[in-house]
Amino acid sequence: MNISIIGSGYVGLVSGACFADLGNKVICIDNDEAKIKKLKSGSIPIYEPGLKELVKRNMKEGRLTFSSKIKEGVKKCEVIFIAVGTPSKDNGDADLTFVEHVSREIAISMPAYRLIVEKSTVPVNTGEWVEQTIRIFNKRNIKFDVASNPEFLREGSAIEDFMHPDRIVIGVKSKKARDILIELYKPLRIPVVVTDIKSAEIIKHASNSFLATKISFINAVADICDKVGADIIEVAKGMGLDRRIGKEFLNAGAGFGGSCFPKDLSAFIRIADKVGCDFGILKEVQKVNDYQKRLVVKKIEDLLWNLSKKTIGVLGLSFKPNTDDIRQSPSLEIISTLQKEGSKIKAYDPEAMNKARKILRQDVEFCKDAYSVARDSDCLVILTEWNEFKELDFKKIKKLMKQPVIVDSRNIYGPTEIKKLGFRYAGIGRR
Repeated sequence: MNISIIGSGYVGLVSGACFADLGNKVICIDNDEAKIKKLKSGSIPIYEPGLKELVKRNMKEGRLTFSSKIKEGVKKCEVIFIAVGTPSKDNGDADLTFVEHVSREIAISMPAYRLIVEKSTVPVNTGEWVEQTIRIFNKRNIKFDVASNPEFLREGSAIEDFMHPDRIVIGVKSKKARDILIELYKPLRIPVVVTDIKSAEIIKHASNSFLATKISFINAVADICDKVGADIIEVAKGMGLDRRIGKEFLNAGAGFGGSCFPKDLSAFIRIADKVGCDFGILKEVQKVNDYQKRLVVKKIEDLLWNLSKKTIGVLGLSFKPNTDDIRQSPSLEIISTLQKEGSKIKAYDPEAMNKARKILRQDVEFCKDAYSVARDSDCLVILTEWNEFKELDFKKIKKLMKQPVIVDSRNIYGPTEIKKLGFRYAGIGRR
């Protein structure tokens, strides 16, 4: 098929490259001309394992191209995915300004039938607004369909998630739209959930909110473990082996971040509020997540006594490993709190340093590796569970540090082993 993806961020670029790899001709579109110029030259603006190679291969074989013109994609392609940003407003609502703008441009540019597919995470009823907007600006009354096809891509494993998903969800109103999307995804040989557009829109918000709930639940249990002397690793293992619960998303830590969970949680709460439903569970999920970041700072303070004029070494700036995404990363809020207390911050991340520099600027000493961070630090704080942090030489680390103190907010080390080496140690829900 001929497909255009409007929006070349994490979702759009990965989806476009994967659709191309399945044999389709894809145009990825973005209004950021500098980004498009980089993509055309083979430079990838985000870090995602395997993405650079995927893009390069499909560009070489002529299936993947890039443009800054929406009109080009609309004229050449029957299927148009909207994958633009839907950031949170101050009140938690999703800002749908970009979605509206793209819908207008599609309506003006359509030469013949087009299937317009919501790929961005949007609140329920957005499909109706997209359809209404296109009808208003579709002066030539060209036939079209609107559909919803929410993405379930995890940063760090997005290509694997696209090619081997648990399910494909499509929300449609017409048989034609249904048939096109089923044919598009046919090579994946995966169960397809076909439903109405509103249900598809809610499936995405409900799924992410449920996973966020699991994370906050295990973090709340970890707090109890801290206070009674139990081990959250053993508790989570015992829970996760129950097939009704499952082991995924039961890792206690500094809380969730990224571009999806915090935003989607806030949006779903707002959706519920607007229709008169008090989704109290999700409000508590937010409270627990906020508390986790304060808890990490408290654990550092408990081990150092005072934070003022102490040097804190931070390992990990991205919100999770295998990505350079620092949006809503717990690291940023924890660093900010420590700085307000008068701490000096040294930091290192395998992939997120360039993006972090733009936000943290000169207030943080960025280091070349974990050992440089440890040198003369009073405390080493693990905030992202990158694999390379699991393989550090702790005898060397101890010699470099001013004080042998570790706060392991991702529970990647064994407390007994670390303490035997002479470190003062604190994890999350561990003794």
